Amino acid sequence: MKKGLLAGALFCAVMLFAGCGKEYANGEVVVYNWGEYINEDVIEMFEEEYDIKVVYDTFTENEDMYPLISIGEVNYDVVCPSDYMINRMIKEDLLAELNYDNIPNIKNIDPAYLKSAEEFDPGNKYSVPYCWGTVGILYNKTMVDEPVTSWSAIFDEKYAKEILMIDSVRDGMGIALKYLGYSMNSLEEAQLEEAKQLLIAQRPFVQGYFVDEVRNKMIGGEAALGVIYSGEAIYTQRENEDLVYVVPDEGSNVWIDGWVIPKNADNKENAEKWINFMCREDIALMNFEEITYSTPNAAARELIEDADIKNSTVAFPDEATLERCETFKYLGETEEIYLNKWNEMKATQN
Repeated sequence: MKKGLLAGALFCAVMLFAGCGKEYANGEVVVYNWGEYINEDVIEMFEEEYDIKVVYDTFTENEDMYPLISIGEVNYDVVCPSDYMINRMIKEDLLAELNYDNIPNIKNIDPAYLKSAEEFDPGNKYSVPYCWGTVGILYNKTMVDEPVTSWSAIFDEKYAKEILMIDSVRDGMGIALKYLGYSMNSLEEAQLEEAKQLLIAQRPFVQGYFVDEVRNKMIGGEAALGVIYSGEAIYTQRENEDLVYVVPDEGSNVWIDGWVIPKNADNKENAEKWINFMCREDIALMNFEEITYSTPNAAARELIEDADIKNSTVAFPDEATLERCETFKYLGETEEIYLNKWNEMKATQN
């Protein structure tokens, strides 16, 4: 759930970690991941250990990544979509089944997350969880009247122009739906219209619609509240002790990003070696410490030395919190209704 680059110039501009000029005995693997979603050192470690060149590219949103995979414009070997997009890609027969004989480190993934992943990948046939987290409110305790426990805070006029709203269709619409008591995966157009009207009413109170920018703005005290991903919240709290993250009482989205292999991959075995490497506990720990997004790797979690992080309810929320959260599902044609409602809201004047 991070921002990165669009993927138009893969082979001419993204040989970032490819060890230019070096020959690799075992070929290459072409990786497509979210921006800033890996510890760069592990890429070099993989190359050295397996003698495989890594061609590494990044994307901004699932919706940027999807067309390139569906059209087959570039033969990516391993990709890291989010849950609902994985579900869509499975339904459209875009993914190859994984050979778990080549991914023995799957044993390190907590069974609870494999079970959760079955909601969008029945039988865990096509994906291996990489990172996960929640969406919630980050607030500055010196700038609000009382502790925030409800989504109502981001719809409250008293915080006008002190609210940073997330610039994401499914997250934004999902928050409004959840606050209204509906499912984040609602298929009812009347409920979606009600959510749109709530977001329109909120617009005058919103300072801006952001994703990555929320982190620095909240650290700098530029707003009282912001909608943010939990991994970003962990980083902000390291930088500003006045910041508090909460999953509101009404519930929220719990998401999982996972590694998949497109059907048109040229280097499937190398892709499975990559996935297996990412599941190794020391590598998963390096990635967690770098990007601060929660790891589903139980063995890596045992290696975390910082007790505050290891026991953090932001990084690893308790069961009661997760029970009130939903995983996004691919909604077919209704996805277009979500997009239209969101765009109609964004087109209104403050």
